[in-house]
Amino acid sequence: MDKELGGAALAAYFDHTLLKPESKLSDIVKLCAEAKQYRFATVCINPYWVAEAAEQLKGSEVGVTTVIGFPLGANNTFVKVAETRDALASGATEIDMVLNVGALKSGQLEAVERDVRSVAEACKGKALLKVILEVGLLTDEEKTTACAVCKRAGADYVKTSTGFGPGGATVKDIALMREAVGPEMGVKASGGVRDLETVRSLIAAGATRIGASASVTIVSGGTGEGY
Repeated sequence: MDKELGGAALAAYFDHTLLKPESKLSDIVKLCAEAKQYRFATVCINPYWVAEAAEQLKGSEVGVTTVIGFPLGANNTFVKVAETRDALASGATEIDMVLNVGALKSGQLEAVERDVRSVAEACKGKALLKVILEVGLLTDEEKTTACAVCKRAGADYVKTSTGFGPGGATVKDIALMREAVGPEMGVKASGGVRDLETVRSLIAAGATRIGASASVTIVSGGTGEGY
């Protein structure tokens, strides 16, 4: 990666994120205005705000990402699919679903794959699907297994973290995930990403998307707080 990556090229990596439960309408409007100004890839918001964000971003190149089965991933598949269909009908262009971590750790890989595939099928031709692994809860072997399951199930990306669990994105995990999925899939780094140096290291390790609430500060060369 070009060490001088910046400006619009850097901004295009970002899902400008606001997932706090106390976020207000005015916060969503501000988030969308910033996303248009800086030309971020998408905004990443809770499902309730999808229709509002889609309206705010109409006519722009900024997409709308929302989260499914968030933040625990323990919803039944039927619920995740229903959530996904509702989000797509409201204007979502990308879906970040949370993997069923408990099922993965129980060795119920067929159930995990079925869960991801069901959401992938709902997204087909309509939206990209990113699957959040919550790497802070997984061993390296489990991370590799989760990546393989997501790839078989038809996901477009694997993603590190919700931002609500332990840990966050690390260069080590991004490199492991990139190796596991190969060059065909996207890898999203999220959770604790707050400065430009970290972002560049994550991209060098294989990240193709960055999730952060401090996006504006980061692309401006500073250090931020939050997701």
